[in-house]
Amino acid sequence: MDNIEPPDVERVRPPHGVEPAMLSLMLATFTIGTGEFAMMGLLPEFSQSLSITIPRAGSVIASYALGVVVGAPLIAVAGAKLPRRTLLMLMMCLFIAGNIGSVMMPNLFAIEVMRFITGLPHGAFFGVSALIGASMVERAHRGRAIGRVLSGIMISTVIGSPLSTYAANHLGWRVAYGTIAGLGFICLLGIWYFIPTDRPKPGVSALSELGALKRPQVLLTLLTGAVGFGGMFGVYTFLTSALSHVTHLPDWGVALYQIVWGLGMVAGNALGSNMIDRNLDRTAICALMASVLFMLGFWLLLPSPWAMLPITFLLPAATIILSPAMQSRLMEVAGDAQTLAASLNHSAFNIANAIGAWQGAFLVGAGYGLASVGWGGALLSGGGLVIYLITIRLARTAT
Repeated sequence: MDNIEPPDVERVRPPHGVEPAMLSLMLATFTIGTGEFAMMGLLPEFSQSLSITIPRAGSVIASYALGVVVGAPLIAVAGAKLPRRTLLMLMMCLFIAGNIGSVMMPNLFAIEVMRFITGLPHGAFFGVSALIGASMVERAHRGRAIGRVLSGIMISTVIGSPLSTYAANHLGWRVAYGTIAGLGFICLLGIWYFIPTDRPKPGVSALSELGALKRPQVLLTLLTGAVGFGGMFGVYTFLTSALSHVTHLPDWGVALYQIVWGLGMVAGNALGSNMIDRNLDRTAICALMASVLFMLGFWLLLPSPWAMLPITFLLPAATIILSPAMQSRLMEVAGDAQTLAASLNHSAFNIANAIGAWQGAFLVGAGYGLASVGWGGALLSGGGLVIYLITIRLARTAT
């Protein structure tokens, strides 16, 4: 598979050079990533401002996630005939409008609607950005290009989300999201000025994009991400509670370990992007195997603060490699349905988020303890590994 040339990726030359174009895409994914993760830190202030409970306020996070799952295929199919640069600009406009609407709406239901709208472009934006990033470099460097584009969302967990929480605590959550909307406008200008113009490939249509759903390799690759990524999300959902109640870290220690987690994601994305350009299949297999190992480490070592420090870094570092790996593989197997397949990658990760969070809640609720999300996550990572091994076996049999 590694020797197959993706049929829909043509080299394009950015009008002002590759580096400014890459930085524009990174800033855009950083901004959208911040918009997604910020609410997790804003919930206390958000709920207080609306005089509702925190669990009730959490519905805005679910509304955004639903928008991601619905919007990725919808926008990819509806925008099949548009130039990718134009589609990217329209999605950023929708993101800006959704955030401005979130700031202006007076009650929870209206804000939920706005968060749903804001989530609609999320998956397709990352997918199209990855395709554009890959189109600006030689094939041998496409893994690194995809990793650079997607690194924005990893960096947002380290910088963007904490800054949003700080702004919300001192200025209010509406100011935080207003700032995100303003940053989105800067991203829109960067896309317009730095991203190369392109023309849709002849023959590409909504029907041809939907053809991706008929390709077993596309579906199996998406399933690998939806299952294999679930364990990391399950652990992350209960990370704060586990570090507080089992590891017995103080509040500042929990915050420090959360930063370490984000740094692990950034490092894993960078490392994995370089590994992909050498051997994509081996990279994905190693990532899933390492994920199983560190999930089990989380389960066994959770009571020890010193042992948990490297685990908190290595677990997300290993698992996040799947993000650029599955994005790259979809480019290889999607044929003329590149946009839909790339966009669905992020829908698969949001499904993984739901699966991991549900599994973790079930295990903890059943009395297995907070550490159980570790062995539960190992089962999901192991399931993703089995699916991926079947996927590459079928691919080799078909050639």
